[in-house]
Amino acid sequence: MNKLIQCIKIFLQRILKKFSSNSQQASPLINSRPLDTSIPSVSPRWKSGLVLVCSQCANEYSNSFHPTSRSSTASEDLENWLKSRLKFEGLWGEFRVVSTSCLGVCPRMGITVVLVSNGSGGNSPCLIVNPQSDRELLYSRIKQNKG
Repeated sequence: MNKLIQCIKIFLQRILKKFSSNSQQASPLINSRPLDTSIPSVSPRWKSGLVLVCSQCANEYSNSFHPTSRSSTASEDLENWLKSRLKFEGLWGEFRVVSTSCLGVCPRMGITVVLVSNGSGGNSPCLIVNPQSDRELLYSRIKQNKG
């Protein structure tokens, strides 16, 4: 075991030494390609929109929404409901529902949901949603983005 650890240390030292000597030279990738094309882009599978559901808002809200349940949070319930509804209506693929960490809005009651669409022109609405009473309204709003 000690021999293995020693070999790993030597290997890591060689890598670090090689990395530090290479970092002093100019990188050929940076000099050979324009900066704006150095980050590859892809076309996402979702065509009409992306629904970002904040998972952090729900931590406080879930205590009143599910006082005895520890199996899921209010945002997980909302996210799963939206996914099921989109799949049921054949819209899964055009839309994606994704859980995200804190979006920085932090409402007292409700869950932050951001609707991102290809046609939004950078203007993505940020909504405060009651995970029970606003479900249908939110779903209607999502379907409005269908392209």
